Amino acid sequence: MFYHAYEHYLESAFPYDELRPLTCDGQDTWGSFSLTLIDALDTLLILGNVSEFQRVVSVLQEGVDFDIDVNASVFETNIRVVGGLLSAHLLSRKAGVQVEAGWPCSGPLLRMAEEAARKLLPAFQTPTGMPYGTVNLLHGVNPGETPVTCTAGIGTFIVEFATLSHLTGDPVFEDVARKALKALWKNRSDIGLVGNHIDVITAKWVAQDAGIGAGVDSYFEYLVKGAILLQDKELMSMFLEYNKAIKNYTKFDDWYLWVQMYKGTVSMPVFQSLEAYWPGLQSLIGDVDNAMRTFLNYYTVWKQFGGLPEFYNIPQGYTVDKREGYPLRPELIESAMYLYRATRDPTLLELGRDAVESIEKISKVDCGFATIKDLRDHRLDNRMESFFLAETIKYLYLLFDPDNFIHNDGSDFDVVVTPYGECVLNAGGYIFNTEAHPIDPAALHCCRKRKEEQWEVEDLMREFYSLKKTKKFTLRRPSDPGEGESAKDPEDAEKAGEKRRENSKKSSHSLLSCPSQSFNSKLAVLGQVFLDNT
Repeated sequence: MFYHAYEHYLESAFPYDELRPLTCDGQDTWGSFSLTLIDALDTLLILGNVSEFQRVVSVLQEGVDFDIDVNASVFETNIRVVGGLLSAHLLSRKAGVQVEAGWPCSGPLLRMAEEAARKLLPAFQTPTGMPYGTVNLLHGVNPGETPVTCTAGIGTFIVEFATLSHLTGDPVFEDVARKALKALWKNRSDIGLVGNHIDVITAKWVAQDAGIGAGVDSYFEYLVKGAILLQDKELMSMFLEYNKAIKNYTKFDDWYLWVQMYKGTVSMPVFQSLEAYWPGLQSLIGDVDNAMRTFLNYYTVWKQFGGLPEFYNIPQGYTVDKREGYPLRPELIESAMYLYRATRDPTLLELGRDAVESIEKISKVDCGFATIKDLRDHRLDNRMESFFLAETIKYLYLLFDPDNFIHNDGSDFDVVVTPYGECVLNAGGYIFNTEAHPIDPAALHCCRKRKEEQWEVEDLMREFYSLKKTKKFTLRRPSDPGEGESAKDPEDAEKAGEKRRENSKKSSHSLLSCPSQSFNSKLAVLGQVFLDNT
């Protein structure tokens, strides 16, 4: 499935953003970034294709330019481009890429991610700190740009931007992401809900429908994932308060409806396919029983149509006019993957099987997989979104591959030497951004120096590496300080060993044990998260 889509993209659509599978050609959709290639990169590694990962890294370094006169979605550029590049950067060494001195605190893919993110920063220059929805990559925000942005377009930055700040030492990214999150929190209604669209200049709600689906979804997702990634009690507290309001006003018989944000009265009794991420999010906070009940509701819709229509009228039990399509979205499969990790319930594997069979039967064409325009009669549309390779197939694969490195339980890891000391990587606990790009949370603790100090340290490290070309710098911690090392001068090896022992004494924690983290210790046991007072 993956290679049928991927190879036809390369043959018929590259360097355009996306494949048009019915006409076997390509189109730019989100900014002319060869987007499908960026989005598919970490999927290649998860599938075990190291050689193609390495080839694509070289292609992207040579071919992608962000200094272009293009109006780009701030939200989509962040989750697909910045997120995809950050994930690939952190997975580069695992994929056998020759990483430069100072990795993961430096590297070409990290620099590309930073460049792309800097192009987005002008959008955040508003009185409220909430960003515009669109920015010109060359000129910044256009003078006539609409100030109305959806809630998800404001609150879906903390995972990528905090990762950037921690890796580069520049706090500006995390700062603007946090300010935007807090602005939404500040402007919630008296009953604790947020609407769908807001004016980023005046902070007035333009669309006052409150729910968990389109326009809002990943805001809630990033409060939870940001809390786990950053061990941030405030972000989790925000989500738990929202969760109470969502249960009080929008939940009916394990379905979630749309309500008026100030009154709580039902405005749309519909299920949107984008809402299917919610059971997976519930599993991350340990609410597995509720998650399974809601998942099973959503699964009945899948079985009715062989996919999830964009809108489903719950009282009528049928699709909504002009919202009958299924663009091969991943959300229900995503929830199945999370819930299977938590429960091992075979029903979740049945969904995976049904998804594979439906997509193969309905969507597969000669040049890839086509969006299903209408689930009632299986008419197709001439588009294959990049998230099909980034998310849908990835979550399907991970659902059926319990031994994938992504599911690592911490029993296997690497100790990596950085310009600022040693850190543990690849131990698991990956946080998926909303485009399914996995971020290693441990990497955020590898690059702690301030940015202005970084360059001098990196210069010293490069010089050190050039003198020690035969020394293996990324290794599992040996029992003997000199074991597993190769040095021209035994005296040098002994000195290096002594230096590590001295540094070890200065540290208050063993390299292979975690510092005391009262919040983190209550998170993520086989997909379940345990919080204070639960």
